[in-house]
Amino acid sequence: MKNIRNMDVEWGYEGELGPEHWHTLCDWFSTGAKYPYQSPVNLSKNLINGVSASRAIDFCYKIEEFTEKEFKNTFHFVPPNTESYVIFEDEKYYLTDIHFHTPSEHTFDGEHAPLEFHLVHMNNSGDNLVVGCLFTITTDDNKFSKNQTTLKWNSQTHQQWFDPSIFLPEQKSHFHYLGSLTTPPTKGPVHWFVFDSIQKMDQDFFARIDEGMLPFNNRPVQALNGRKIYFSE
Repeated sequence: MKNIRNMDVEWGYEGELGPEHWHTLCDWFSTGAKYPYQSPVNLSKNLINGVSASRAIDFCYKIEEFTEKEFKNTFHFVPPNTESYVIFEDEKYYLTDIHFHTPSEHTFDGEHAPLEFHLVHMNNSGDNLVVGCLFTITTDDNKFSKNQTTLKWNSQTHQQWFDPSIFLPEQKSHFHYLGSLTTPPTKGPVHWFVFDSIQKMDQDFFARIDEGMLPFNNRPVQALNGRKIYFSE
């Protein structure tokens, strides 16, 4: 095993570099994999341990600049100024990254959606909070359609300007649980908030960010290991 802590360690989604082997690729990945509450998980209202308003989060998002990047086997919107944030348990978590997985990593009652976006946040202590939003891909009119979207895209400079709330559903009911990152080093704890509705995303918009990406980049569902799942309406 490589005794290094380096973001350049090669990993993927199949073969010897696939999810079942991530923990063998370096010590850093091995340490992250030892966290017992791994993500993603299957989510179901039959599994929840309670309905809790205290598990709600407040979104304080605004229109800001994002830069287009491709790394970690997917496409990312990265905000250089991290002006948007959420508040959970009186703590601010700043939006640091938006990326996607196909098909979805989380499942609802054992079923994958075609697409899942992760809005990754971090507080000043370096703790993560991730919001998961699941989508179908469609040619029907929706908020990502060219004639509807408020997202402004400069293809020459790879810059975009938008309010990240565009990824959030109107209905904010969601699951909440304690898990991990879903890519190496899969470290935890991470507060996960996954909306229970499946939204629509414009096919042309998705094709723009999916070009050249892997046909699938989702980590398999992990065991719950007795952890609690909450639901907030």
